[in-house]
Amino acid sequence: MTDFLDEFAAYEAARGRPDRIELLLCDINAIHRGKWLSGDDAKKINDGGVRLPLSTYAPNIMGEEIPETGLGMAVGDPDGVMVPVTGTLKPVPWADGHVAQVQCEMTEDGETVSWLSARDKLAAMLARYAARGLTPVIATELEFYIVAARETPEESPCPPPHAPDAQNYELNVLDRTQDILTEIQAACAEQGLATDSLIAEYGPGQYEINFHHTDDALEAADTAVLFRRLVRGVVARHGMEATFMAKPYAEHPGNGMHVHVSVRGADGNIFAHDEGGVSPALGHAVAGVLATMPDAQAVLAPHLNSFRRFAPGSFSPNRPDWGLDHRGAAVRLPDTEGPAARLEHRIAGADCNPYLAITAILGGILHGLDGDLPLPLPLDDPLAPVPDALSHDWRRAVDVFAASDFIEDIFGARFRHIYATLKQDEIAKLTAEITPVEYRVYLGRL
Repeated sequence: MTDFLDEFAAYEAARGRPDRIELLLCDINAIHRGKWLSGDDAKKINDGGVRLPLSTYAPNIMGEEIPETGLGMAVGDPDGVMVPVTGTLKPVPWADGHVAQVQCEMTEDGETVSWLSARDKLAAMLARYAARGLTPVIATELEFYIVAARETPEESPCPPPHAPDAQNYELNVLDRTQDILTEIQAACAEQGLATDSLIAEYGPGQYEINFHHTDDALEAADTAVLFRRLVRGVVARHGMEATFMAKPYAEHPGNGMHVHVSVRGADGNIFAHDEGGVSPALGHAVAGVLATMPDAQAVLAPHLNSFRRFAPGSFSPNRPDWGLDHRGAAVRLPDTEGPAARLEHRIAGADCNPYLAITAILGGILHGLDGDLPLPLPLDDPLAPVPDALSHDWRRAVDVFAASDFIEDIFGARFRHIYATLKQDEIAKLTAEITPVEYRVYLGRL
């Protein structure tokens, strides 16, 4: 860890001393938890004077401690020391006053990042690539909806005024919301988030942001996590809400996080192929992510609502298949020649934890490369067998995850247990609730 005081001094020289510093700890569900400190407390942060319980990494989605994880009060709820992540001190332009934020991890010994960190799982996966002389190159795309402000959390979402049912790249939609969208772009520029294009997606009030590709996969995941926070903050200033919920409307497309991946070796992109068709390396990589997709589905689709994207007719791919420039496929190959040769993984929801999702995707690629897995026929080949659909049953996906040797290999047995236990708790609590539709259909008839 480098000296945070040097980074803070450079920030202060450029922008002045902030009124407060927000310490961001990304939990297992990619929810930011942490503390606010005075702008005068940089030395306290640097010297390890800020602590949180280590269990803060792993509550359920409601923020509750789950004793069955073996964390929290079950072991005395010990503290970890919050340590700033180098290079992540940024302004918070949508906040009132001068506010800065910094990403943090926790350590137990002042040196080693806790094994509970999702971000550290991705760092460990990147170390596997580095040991093979390989570097993943990543770009993500994130979809989100802007909705009218609600009075209660239980209230259903409504699109903004004048939003067409099918926006479908319509420029007039961007014009009508340009105050919000230009503020989002300006905030991204101020925070150094490498945004590319911004479009009006298909659903009413739905948008998609594309990020520039980077050979720093940690930065790609950081950007996705921080962008979600940024969008919610900016949109709230305009009296509306933003959501990255996977399926906020039953009748409209869901929100996905598409991940573009190529892999660079000593001689350049190992997926590149100048002879036409799919290179052997790219074929193995695609086969690997397809073979491991059912095991990883619980991190690609982590919540109850996530699985609505996999129902038939839900606008999203729902089988582990692939195709050349085919947006109906789980894995699309936009280009197979030259430096742009890559795969696009289209299964993850925008509600996922990007660190875990990208780790699972990269793990699947290595699984295919190391095993020389054969590429199955593409989905539009008349001879291609139809693969079994991905689960639209949350419980089954978590059970597969919990028993998976692949998941144990990339995340470790302890982390696999923690994640599965949290999801099993959420399943028990959320599926026990009787829904309004059950009352509407059954109560007066049966």
